[in-house]
Amino acid sequence: MHLLDLLAEENNHPALGTPDQPTLTYQQLRENVISLVSQLNSFGLGRGDRIAIAMANGSPMAIAFLAAAMCGTAAPLNPRYKQDEFAFYYEDLQAKALITLPGTQETAIAATTPDMLLISAITNLDGTLRLELNRGTPQPLNNPHSSFPNADDVAIILHTSGTTSRPKRVPIRHRNLIASAHNIIGVYNLTANDINLCLMPLFHIHGLVGCLLATLASGGTFICPTGFNALEFWKLVERYKPTWYSAAPTMHQMILARASRNQDIIKTNTFRFIRSSSAPLPPVIIEQMEAVLNAPVVESYSMTEAAHMMTSNPLPPQVRKPGSVGYGFGVEVGIMDEDGNLLPQGSLGEVVVKGANVVDGYENNPQANATAFVNGWFRTGDQGRLDADNYLYLTGRIKELINRGGEKISPLEIDDLLLRHPAVAEALAFAVPHKSLGEEIHAAVVLKGNTNEQELKSYCSNLLAEFKVPKQIHILEALPRGATGKLQRLNMAKLLNLGSGE
Repeated sequence: MHLLDLLAEENNHPALGTPDQPTLTYQQLRENVISLVSQLNSFGLGRGDRIAIAMANGSPMAIAFLAAAMCGTAAPLNPRYKQDEFAFYYEDLQAKALITLPGTQETAIAATTPDMLLISAITNLDGTLRLELNRGTPQPLNNPHSSFPNADDVAIILHTSGTTSRPKRVPIRHRNLIASAHNIIGVYNLTANDINLCLMPLFHIHGLVGCLLATLASGGTFICPTGFNALEFWKLVERYKPTWYSAAPTMHQMILARASRNQDIIKTNTFRFIRSSSAPLPPVIIEQMEAVLNAPVVESYSMTEAAHMMTSNPLPPQVRKPGSVGYGFGVEVGIMDEDGNLLPQGSLGEVVVKGANVVDGYENNPQANATAFVNGWFRTGDQGRLDADNYLYLTGRIKELINRGGEKISPLEIDDLLLRHPAVAEALAFAVPHKSLGEEIHAAVVLKGNTNEQELKSYCSNLLAEFKVPKQIHILEALPRGATGKLQRLNMAKLLNLGSGE
């Protein structure tokens, strides 16, 4: 099996749409991908070859990704990278080619090596794509090498975020993607009647699998604007009437902030459900979203190494537990101690998973594999516990837990408390080095009302044990975020130039 097997049967049901471009049917999409694979083969690209893609969101990006994954191995990159970042990834991937849209991505092109093929993706009048070779000499392929991939071939190669060290390469095989897409369809009961509005970037596993592949595998319709714009969101909802969307917490908060101005659209376009992934969604935000948007909000837990989804809260009428990330779907979930022993239910430890969607290991990284893959389990690096119903509760990344004089404190608890203050729009607790305690707790907030640091500290003191109260609360205009909208908790002390305290 391969990714093309995920596409619904050849029919005229709408598959893929982008504002201001024609919507493709499943038959058009399938035929277009097959013809693009032939084009890539004619350029000398085939199975095993790494094909970098630097394109903004939209139908062309989605089609180019499917074609690259069916020809060789797709390597979608953040189109906003700087030139030296592109150069690093090309070298690390041993990329054979780069696909871009015409007249874009000068930095991506400037970073290519002379032996890389440069390919332009050009949109035809009917919304399909064709490819043009702008630089490079095609090398002839042997026929067996150019055939469609099998289940064990690597479809996508992505990198871990690498916030504290060199990013690791994650090779995701066709079988991993197929398993993950089917798990997502199963938990949310996705059908051909569903319409997904894609807000996540298609260089990230959340957008690629949680939105694109899950939708196409269910026979639904995938609507992909050229990027996330909170101001445009409600207009797109009114136009396309999506039944669901999946996003990171930051995006949910931006959508929620503009909901009061769009009550008429909300009333006439009710979502079947709203999904959150990529980072913890504070329970207070879930409460506010459900009250304002009148739809169930389900939080899920995902990682690149699991081809996206590991656990999720189910849809009503099944039990959703706010504060939990639900239970495993097609995935076994356990809790492990530092020595690799599985712990009994209710114990606090490292979350581990196994399943058909989980990758076999990192590429050319035996040291990381020896640490992360133990007795068939993948160690996620997150701390959590399973309740009596096997719902998973996360207390945070193990490396993000704040160790204040031996007391291990979850920053998520402090985040949620600060977000419940009526004057706080965003909050992030983090560790700062401390000479005697090892680490001290600080927090950063963005305000939406009148308050000050002293009032916020008093508020925390009334509701938290003394050792959990932030020593300092920094009031900022904005919280720093990474390329996919993740808050930079581990880097906050450095970004705010906070050194070792007394």
